[in-house]
Amino acid sequence: MRRREFLLLGATVIAFPWPALAQKDLPLVAVLVPGGADFARLRIDAIRKGMQEAGLAENVNYAFALRFADGVFDRLPGLALELAALKPRVIVASAAASTAVHKTVPELPMVFCSVAADPIKLGFAQSYVRPGGNATGNVMNAVGGEEALTQKHIGFFKELVPDLKRLGFIGTSTSMLAVAELNALRSAAGHFGFEIVHHPIQGLDDIAGAVASSKADGVQALYVSGEPLLFNNMARVLPSVMASGKPTVGTYPEWGRAGLLMSYSADLLDDFRRAGIYAAKILGGEKPGDLPIEQASKFVLVVNVKTAKQLGLSVPPTLLTLADDVIE
Repeated sequence: MRRREFLLLGATVIAFPWPALAQKDLPLVAVLVPGGADFARLRIDAIRKGMQEAGLAENVNYAFALRFADGVFDRLPGLALELAALKPRVIVASAAASTAVHKTVPELPMVFCSVAADPIKLGFAQSYVRPGGNATGNVMNAVGGEEALTQKHIGFFKELVPDLKRLGFIGTSTSMLAVAELNALRSAAGHFGFEIVHHPIQGLDDIAGAVASSKADGVQALYVSGEPLLFNNMARVLPSVMASGKPTVGTYPEWGRAGLLMSYSADLLDDFRRAGIYAAKILGGEKPGDLPIEQASKFVLVVNVKTAKQLGLSVPPTLLTLADDVIE
């Protein structure tokens, strides 16, 4: 791995820059993510960039400690405890991981990233302007909430599938994000004149069955939920979904880059960059409870032209012009 060595312990990886091991007095910035090594590396890079913008350099002003769960969410509480035992000054945690941190080690200063639910309802904070506790960070809900974001999302997708009448939704019935997505899609369906058909799953082993049900139900396209279970196990989800032979749409940029026809959401890596800025402020002595929770401000539209060609679809030039990332 470039610039970093990895120590493999069981099914998780701890990342420490070797120079930092010799400088044990450096403040430690812990990072916890539910996904795999590639996701973790990109998020560490983004946090590092944010801390550089704030004037701090790795191995000079701080060191990183990383844990990731490889998509197995039951590991998150134990990994949070491992990181807490290292006595970091702050922990940066992605959405699903932040809940484990808050429940397991609430005394640890935390910067959360890309949280889709209301952090006040989650118990992370007392208010957006002044969180008041040990946690702050950024949330994905744009101005207008999930419904406004979904209206724009589906508006783009309808340009690719203009005759859409039945859209299949693959996701659980228990994830807060999946439920919010489904409700927003039902609202958008009324606006755009199509029907939503939910193909509920309980776990990853149900994906193939959900895709088979979508064929039986006559849906024309599939929407894949951005809930953590699916997003952090993308390698297991994509083969079944892509084998459907239908136009596919998802949320985060990684979905579109990995093969879905289109994706649109907040830029997750930008969220981690901004979290790095907040982590630097906490290292500088500021309290998480005094740092306002930020709303996502950068959104990414990904159009996968390669997938469109495989499906025999033409991508309107206007959509290509609007796209932030075009996959050829």
